[in-house]
Amino acid sequence: MPSGPPTVAERDVPALRRKGELTAERILDAAEALFAEHGYAGTTLRDVATRVDLRIPSLYNHFASKEALYAAVLERVIGPVLQILGEFNAQGASRGDPAAVIERVMQLLQRYPNLPRLVFHEALSGGHRLTPMMREWIAPVFGRASEMVEASSGAGRWTPEQVPLLVLAMYHMLVGYFVSASLFADLNGSDLLSPPMFAQQTALLREIITTLFPTDPTVTT
Repeated sequence: MPSGPPTVAERDVPALRRKGELTAERILDAAEALFAEHGYAGTTLRDVATRVDLRIPSLYNHFASKEALYAAVLERVIGPVLQILGEFNAQGASRGDPAAVIERVMQLLQRYPNLPRLVFHEALSGGHRLTPMMREWIAPVFGRASEMVEASSGAGRWTPEQVPLLVLAMYHMLVGYFVSASLFADLNGSDLLSPPMFAQQTALLREIITTLFPTDPTVTT
């Protein structure tokens, strides 16, 4: 039996849902920037609500707590990194190109420059409150990066004990570049995030990774 034409309220559901999604994105954008600037402890939900011109109860309609909001921020920015590393691992050692992966990660961090600062804040604070959450999101990144190193064609030059340290060094090359951008601009006057500087750094990293993991594993430097 026909139920009749949709009511006004029913017709408005997609528009309301879309409006809610846009509001959630605005909240995530604001929270990401504030967490990156002040860290988890230095950011309150009131700060976030004020940034997006919302009342606290309205913010709770989208995120149940500060912890839930922080987890959503991490998921949004770290998820794509995990996807890139996962794709490399799925390719296998014969087809994987670590230099290309680093280049893709750099491009991703260019889109999400707050991610390195988020992780850096957590490292400085010791992660005492959020260690389980950070382990949930960051540990897979290191794990997949280690798999990436071990799967590369030039991995034979590194001992199993060296692999985690090598991954840590690559992490610092990537994260440190974005974290140090403001300081470098003050000291040197150069904007590390400008297209020319970013292109130079990406090319440098590609050269470093190609040297560390030569296509011909018999090549040494």
